[in-house]
Amino acid sequence: TSLLGMLMMASSRDLVSIFVALEFLSIPAYMLAAWRKRDPKSNEAGVKYFLLGVFASAVMLYGMSLMYGVANSTLLTEIGAKFTATGEFSAVHALAVVFVVVGFAFKVSAVPFHTWAPDTYEGAPTPVTAFLSVASKAAGFVALVVLLYTAFPLAQDIWQPFIWVLSALTMTIGNVLALKQNNIVRMIAYSSISQGGFVLMPLAVAGLAGSGTTALRSVVLYMIVYAATNLGVFAIILAVSNKTRSGEISSYGGLFSYAPTLGVLMTLFLASLAGIPPLGGWIAKFVAFQSLIQSQSTWGYALAVVGAVNSVVAFGYYGNVMREIWMRPVPDNDTTLISVPGSLKLVLVITAGATLVFGILPGVGLHFADLAEIAGAIIR
Repeated sequence: TSLLGMLMMASSRDLVSIFVALEFLSIPAYMLAAWRKRDPKSNEAGVKYFLLGVFASAVMLYGMSLMYGVANSTLLTEIGAKFTATGEFSAVHALAVVFVVVGFAFKVSAVPFHTWAPDTYEGAPTPVTAFLSVASKAAGFVALVVLLYTAFPLAQDIWQPFIWVLSALTMTIGNVLALKQNNIVRMIAYSSISQGGFVLMPLAVAGLAGSGTTALRSVVLYMIVYAATNLGVFAIILAVSNKTRSGEISSYGGLFSYAPTLGVLMTLFLASLAGIPPLGGWIAKFVAFQSLIQSQSTWGYALAVVGAVNSVVAFGYYGNVMREIWMRPVPDNDTTLISVPGSLKLVLVITAGATLVFGILPGVGLHFADLAEIAGAIIR
């Protein structure tokens, strides 16, 4: 049902169908987060996700109702055409745009609407966490892009500064909090929050002349690379935790000495998330920064500086895990071999291959991103 909701949300061009699709996505996700009913952490994860999710849905629905009241239509194209024709934006219209963006900011766990993510990611079963951090977030970004480009094309003076602030806060706070974590799932949760800030970067300048298509291309490419890399990280977390029964970063001590393949792959994925060449994360960040520079705006340059500083900071916590893998002793000298199921092996092969190919052959990733023709579909 969640997958159906994601597909509906990506293809919907109507406020009502977008909201219904969002609930199709969210309600099963609440139940999945609380799947382990005898685990207090899982129950807490489900309850927090549900309560904050309901609040975000209410805010978004209120914004959509205001939008309908102003435009007298729920069709995104008609809403966009209405304001393109009149060129008038009232305070109610501005409030509607902000409320709708806030609703989607919750779905993509942008700061300050991120508080549900760390506890939910830690308490939910690991496969569910992977699903929420990749599929749910991707669907939220796609729907946000659809709204910005179709319904609010001339309202960039309203949403562009808002997204700039969201992007800067999300990158910075996500990174700072990730530095303090000892649990790897919570660390990846804050890392995912920070990565969302990088995805928002191009959208912060998307309303400037000549930046729309470039920004869209950057978002598509970043989400493809992020999905592949994050799924790979969670596949390794699942394999290692099945042996160690621990989520602590220290449980990865000496991983390379007794599971060299997993150690190398985890290093590969973390290096990609940090944006180290020649991996997929590097080309994704490069294109995102390129869109900011090409905007030739003070705001774009300023956000590029914030992003560059955060890219350096992020290596602190990714490097901490790498140090455990390569330089620390094995906890309790337990070098029992890790059994990796065939399904996880397949996931690791696909995600590692994608991470390497997108970095070494950036044209491949850019070709997929020129599903900025999927974007053309979005814009049209």
